[in-house]
Amino acid sequence: MGVFTHEMEVTSTLPTARVFKAYVLESDSIFPKAVPHAIKGVEYLQGTGAPGSIRMVSFVPGLGIEYLKEKVDAVDPDSLSYTYTVIESDVFKNMIEKISYETKFSEAPNGGTIVNVTTKFYSVGDVEIKEEAIKDSLQNRSQIFKAVEEYLLANPDA
Repeated sequence: MGVFTHEMEVTSTLPTARVFKAYVLESDSIFPKAVPHAIKGVEYLQGTGAPGSIRMVSFVPGLGIEYLKEKVDAVDPDSLSYTYTVIESDVFKNMIEKISYETKFSEAPNGGTIVNVTTKFYSVGDVEIKEEAIKDSLQNRSQIFKAVEEYLLANPDA
């Protein structure tokens, strides 16, 4: 098994506590509203968001991905960190075993938020994951972050 690690940083003008709440604690209800052209729904299959919970994210048809299942590894509101692992997806085929995400939210100097994400792609056997596929995955994730920010700015009570 190979492990391919990538770092990503996304910024937001919104306060850190609000960003953490939207992206972590309320993502099951916020994501389908903020990204309706991509995310059809988020459903907990086991648990309610605490460590050990498993949820399924369903995507709208035509995106090349139907679903993924995530396992929550850690949620720490005090340190504003969130760790989860994508344990199953129709796009994994026989190439990817899992993808883990370690996300840390911190206050930016301007009062906004800096989100740092460490992503680890675990390949099956000696399969090498193409850099282009990793970049596409990270770009899609960045676009979701920005879409959620736009949704929150347009819906201050969300």
